[in-house]
Amino acid sequence: QVQLVESGGDLVQPGGSLRLSCAASGFSLSYYAINWFREAPGKGREGVACIGSSDGEIWYSDSVKGRFTIAVDNARNTVYLQMTSLNSEDTAVYYCATDWPRGGTCPLEKRYLGVWGQGTLVTVSS
Repeated sequence: QVQLVESGGDLVQPGGSLRLSCAASGFSLSYYAINWFREAPGKGREGVACIGSSDGEIWYSDSVKGRFTIAVDNARNTVYLQMTSLNSEDTAVYYCATDWPRGGTCPLEKRYLGVWGQGTLVTVSS
C-alpha cells in the first residue's frame, strides 16, 4: 500500500525551530519526489518545499527560502523538513505529497498529486 505519514508538528515559540518527518511506504523515495505543502486557516494549500530523486533537485517557495531545509534519508525512506526562524505566518497544517506513479520533477504539479499524508499541525505562538 502506497502511503505517506507525517509527524513532528507541535506548538513552538516565534523564532524557534521544528523538524517534520514524512515517512513513505509502498514505494521508494529513490525514484519519486516529495513535495511539502501547508494550509493555514482560511487560506489555500501552498507548496513550500520539494525534493526529487536526482541530486540537487530541490525547490523552495520564496516564503520559506533560507529558513526551511528539505532532506531525504533513503535508508529510512523518509523526507525531513527542518524549519527555523519560525513566525506566526508559518502556523498551518503541513502535508507531504507525491505524484506516484508518475515520477515528475520538483515542484510537483498539483493535478498529479494522488498520494497525500494526513497532515501535521504546526502552531507558532508565544
